[in-house]
Amino acid sequence: MPHTISNPDTLHDPVSYGYSHVARVSGELVLVAGQYASDATGQVTSPDFAAQVRQSFANLGKALAAEGLEHRHIVQLRTHIVDHDADKLAVVAGVIGEIWGATPPTQTLTGVAALALPDMLFEVDAVAARP
Repeated sequence: MPHTISNPDTLHDPVSYGYSHVARVSGELVLVAGQYASDATGQVTSPDFAAQVRQSFANLGKALAAEGLEHRHIVQLRTHIVDHDADKLAVVAGVIGEIWGATPPTQTLTGVAALALPDMLFEVDAVAARP
């Protein structure tokens, strides 16, 4: 399913913050539940925020691969950060930049007090478009 990511000239350039404003999609969507820095048993793999972000996106990649998709097929992210601050935003934006470069998907970031497990510091869920 083709999709187009865009950032209208009438809005600020959000790429350095790790997201784009608009995704236009047609056809079949694949929804991926919140992924966190879990190992094969569901345990959190590290107490380090940056490590959790990287593992969460790696796990997201595994979920996508099970559907024959890749990160590039994602059109929307929702990220959740415990005790959100500018330093954590920079980590998330950096990892997103490594994966998507200058055309990240749309994203909504939510700062939260806690997530499902006590050791979770980050979670990401996604909507992907099947080509």
